[in-house]
Amino acid sequence: MPDEARSRALNLCEEGTRALLTGDVEEAIDLFTASLKVAPTAESYTFRGWAYSFLGRYEDAIAECHKAIATDPSFGNPYNDIGSYLVHLGRPDEAIEWFEKAKRAERYEPRHFPYLNLGRLYFARGQIADAMREFEEVLRLNPGDPLARVFLERLRYTVN
Repeated sequence: MPDEARSRALNLCEEGTRALLTGDVEEAIDLFTASLKVAPTAESYTFRGWAYSFLGRYEDAIAECHKAIATDPSFGNPYNDIGSYLVHLGRPDEAIEWFEKAKRAERYEPRHFPYLNLGRLYFARGQIADAMREFEEVLRLNPGDPLARVFLERLRYTVN
């Protein structure tokens, strides 16, 4: 795809993200859709899926993430997002493999998110050693992460 089209598409994606973060979900969806019409990018599919999740449309969000992966398998965000949506749908067993795929993705920022999500899943299941391992990796990747620190403190208290 020409660099100019990709640049324009990503600018629309950024506008969509700003709209979503200010609570204008429908405007965000429109901007992500406009972005995809200019040039299909993994980012726009992923973030349109994220917007659908704000509406509780998790199956649609997962479908968007699959489109993102087909567009650029190196982009890690859709793998993590599928895992998160599966957790929301009450399917945590299926989510684990998606968080693991996100951890291995070449291109993913913030890199610590799938570890954090997997740690929370293991914590909820009472899998203390697994949860601790994930939260320790969060702190290695994102030193001082407040959520990982709180979870680790709770887990260490449980163990001792």
